[in-house]
This record gives sequence, C-alpha cells and structure tokens, in this order.
Amino acid sequence: MDIHIISIFPEMFDAITKHGVIARAVKQGVVSLRLYNPRDFASDRHSTVDDRPYGGGPGMVMMPDVMAAVLKSALGNAKNDPHVVYLTPQGRRFDYDSAIKFAESSSSQSLVMIAGRYEGIDERFIEHYVDSEWSVGDFVLSGGELPAMIMVDAITRLLPDSLGNSQSAEQDSFVDGILDCPHYTRPEQFEGESVPAVLLSGDHRAIERWRVKQALGRTWQRRPDLLNAKQLNAEQLQLLEEFKSETGEQ
Repeated sequence: MDIHIISIFPEMFDAITKHGVIARAVKQGVVSLRLYNPRDFASDRHSTVDDRPYGGGPGMVMMPDVMAAVLKSALGNAKNDPHVVYLTPQGRRFDYDSAIKFAESSSSQSLVMIAGRYEGIDERFIEHYVDSEWSVGDFVLSGGELPAMIMVDAITRLLPDSLGNSQSAEQDSFVDGILDCPHYTRPEQFEGESVPAVLLSGDHRAIERWRVKQALGRTWQRRPDLLNAKQLNAEQLQLLEEFKSETGEQ
C-alpha cells in the first residue's frame, strides 16, 4: 500500500513507522509510507503555514497556497491513483468497514492523508483538492496526526502479510460485527483465578462454542447497539440466552 502523509509534525509518526505492525509492514514492503512537512513548502523565511482567519475569531487557519504546494508534491510521488483524505472532526466516522474498503483498494489506489492543525485548513483548498474527510470520533484533538496513525494502523493490519499470523485480523473485534471474546494465557492460576476449564479441555468444538458465546455476551453487555444492527441466527440467539442465564443477567 502506498501512503503519503502531510503534517507539520512528521516526527510524530516515528511512533508507528519505527515500532510494531506498521514498521514490520514497511520493512517487508507491504506498505510504503512517505512524510511531507508543509513548512518545507512555505515561501517566506519563517516557514509560515498559517494566518489569521478572515472575519476575525480565535486561532489560525492553514494557508491554501502552502497546502496546495505540499499536496502537489505528494501527488507527484503517488504510485497509483491518489485518494486525498483530510482528517477533521467534521469528517465521516472511521470504522472497521471503512478500514476494509481502504485495504481492499490499496493495490490500485494511493492514500494521501492530510493532518490539519489550528482551526483547520482554508475551505477553498478542501473543496478543490480533498476527496473525503474522516474523523475517528466525536471529540476534538490538537491535530490530525493521531487520527492518521489510527487509520493507517487499522488499514495496515488488514493487508495480506502485514501480521505475523494471518488469522489475527480475522479474529479481531468487529470482524463479525461483534466484540472479541476474552483471552487467557499462562499461568493457569493468577491471583486466585483459574483459566476457564473449557479452554483446557482440548475439545475444539466446545472451545469455539464458548468463544462465540462470550463474544455475543460481551457485546450485549458493552455494545448492545452492535447487536441491534446484526441479525443473529438461531444458534447465536441460543448462545446469548445461555450467557444471560449463566451470568444471571437479563
């Protein structure tokens, strides 16, 4: 996947390009990631990228001419048909299905991400150059860098060969529209609590049934909205009822 990120703080992305899944994906050639600093494209000696908003008000606005210059550089380096994304609280909510769509188009489409700062970017630039606007939640952050990292991480782990175990992504939360089940490892006893006996039984069918039951129950407890949007089959409904009965919750 070919990714280009525009940010006035490109060093922030060391957190993902030098560590973990994305660093491994870059090293293996699964992902190509290039960073651009708008200050390098400013025309004055102070490397100014923002100015006061017309009409008054607090904060500063990123200048359209500087942003257009840095974006054109990124577009010129794109290997495939570029899709320009602007990270903003006003954007569409990014979720698992969104990550899947970006991952599916990764072989034919370069992703150019713009991390805004201050009060945002001049609207004329957005209207002229941006293909889609995305948000990671209904809250305001200091800039678009963290949302960009979240999107890159979520998309990258869905790419073939990006994870050490190909089944890891398939078993994540939200893959089947519900949350993941609880997981356990050694030691068998920890602070008076034991690993559920079924996981030690060696009965793979019973283990799988337990995991589905726990996943459904956890989703019902924590994210009932996900279940409301999902059509459960007869077996899933039975497992959910068993979970409620076993936990004494209704």
